[in-house]
Amino acid sequence: MELPIKALDCRDTEIHYTIKALNLSYWLSRRVDDFKWFLWKEATASKCILKNVNCEARPGEILAIAGPSGAGKTTLLEVLAGMIPLSRLSGNVLVNNEAMDPGHFRRVSGYVTQDQLLFPLLTVEETLMYSARLRMHDGQQHNKAAVRVKELLKELGLEEVANVRIGEESNRGISGGQKRRVSIGVDLVHDPTVLLIDEPTSGLDSASAFHVVSLLKSMATKQGKTIVLTVHQPGFRILELFDRILLLSNGTVIHHGTLHLLEQRLQFAGHSIPCHVNVLEFAIEVTQDLVVSTEESEDCEDIRRNLQLSNVKENNICYANPLFMEVLILCQRFSNNIYRTKQLFIARTIQALAAGIVLGTIFMNAGNDSMRSKLQTQIGFFAFSLTFLLSSTTEGLPIYLQERRILMKETSRGAYRVSSYVISNTMVFMPFLLFVALLYTFPVYWLVGLSREINAFLYFSLVVWLVVLMSNSFVACFSALVPNFIMGTSLIAGLVGSFFLFSGYFISKEDIPKYWIFMHYLSLFKYPFECFMLNEYGGEKGQKRCLKIVEGQCYLNGEGFLKRQGLNESQKWSNIVVMLSFIVGYRFLSILLLSYRSCRTKC
Repeated sequence: MELPIKALDCRDTEIHYTIKALNLSYWLSRRVDDFKWFLWKEATASKCILKNVNCEARPGEILAIAGPSGAGKTTLLEVLAGMIPLSRLSGNVLVNNEAMDPGHFRRVSGYVTQDQLLFPLLTVEETLMYSARLRMHDGQQHNKAAVRVKELLKELGLEEVANVRIGEESNRGISGGQKRRVSIGVDLVHDPTVLLIDEPTSGLDSASAFHVVSLLKSMATKQGKTIVLTVHQPGFRILELFDRILLLSNGTVIHHGTLHLLEQRLQFAGHSIPCHVNVLEFAIEVTQDLVVSTEESEDCEDIRRNLQLSNVKENNICYANPLFMEVLILCQRFSNNIYRTKQLFIARTIQALAAGIVLGTIFMNAGNDSMRSKLQTQIGFFAFSLTFLLSSTTEGLPIYLQERRILMKETSRGAYRVSSYVISNTMVFMPFLLFVALLYTFPVYWLVGLSREINAFLYFSLVVWLVVLMSNSFVACFSALVPNFIMGTSLIAGLVGSFFLFSGYFISKEDIPKYWIFMHYLSLFKYPFECFMLNEYGGEKGQKRCLKIVEGQCYLNGEGFLKRQGLNESQKWSNIVVMLSFIVGYRFLSILLLSYRSCRTKC
């Protein structure tokens, strides 16, 4: 059974939600490792995490899921949040007595993970503002989002640190408790009526933990929100704020009810609760003595034999904003992150300028002599320039990897499309890399003594810009594939080296074995290397330019040299088209990889 048609209206925030789990069982599939996540092979069940779980979360109440480590608390929360496909579960998850539509439910609810996935260089207000503009309808109406953020800052007690950056280990910002409240605020900006939080008090001192849970309690009672959270060892005061407690042990429900009822059950079982130990903490220690119903203690192998998977299908996610508006908002957010990353911005610009000056002085006037040695020197300059330009853009890898975790979380909640992220990322990097390309081109071109024509200079600058864009797109693509920075740098460095090898500089196309010839055409070095030579030795000036003199006669001019290399004038612009195709192709491939990774992450 699916949700009613009216429930698919993403703008409907007036409905209150009751969530129920009926006879819910879940087998954890064997985890796909970092190197095989992209394989289609189905994983086999290996461990029973949840066994016939029955629970209910009601509007205006806080349901706390408690239990020892490994009891299945986070897994149950992920199921209730719609993060685990219903096709992998037995039993039912109901929302207002209707079968859950995970896609819609993720859009109208808020899910806060234990990992605080925040951008360290954004301020508290900016973090909430960007989230509001992405998740609220008509996000382009900046005033509406600003009003909501102001309300939320006051509600979360973050007004004093609104203009302070989130910070990280190397650059201190707000405190751990404030970060936790910001994480909650990110999923509250669209005013969801359901909020699910994993370990909201983890890593906080007792005062900060009590403040966070008190805030949640106020939201539940005053706004009628349905709040479900997991806890490990809550204090006395925090326990009193929970309306009901779900106690798990090895995936089985031990208790589902009020704290007072749990205390009565413990006393009925013959236990005397020490004064210095709270009821829940004591119950976790003696869970094996609590009475479990027959249906809850069913053997896990029996569940596996009788497993009936749900056939509920996800409806398409309803996004708050059109693609164009998503791209605009993400461009603004990504720009702030890029230009505040001083290590990237300053180091990259200084590197480009310094490299241009140093290489220019090394190869100075390489084009003003007609001797063959000078020709080889100039060709060597082209080759080394490409090596520098293509290998120096891997600095974007850590940024992509950091953002990927946040991207997976935000796209899974329906905040925006993966394609919007890739497009905005490209648009932000284009002017930045143009600036970097010009910083390198201006000194090196004139110092080396290349063609003095303005058209040749502009073409050279265009090729350099396309090279760094192509390299950046290449890194973006493989950052969607690799599991970590070490694997990413190793893979990218190996591929860049192979591209250089098959470019035609070390070994000619005719000498490359047929089974490796495809690498020649896939090489990122081949096309700009040919462009540099065509720009310098082609055209009318190439016919007049003598590159080698024998016995006082011109033995080799520019046109003849290009013919020896198998190049003709038409390739000057066809190679530009190929380079553009590489840029678009790698970006498109990154969309596919990120979309597939997002899909597999939830499976």
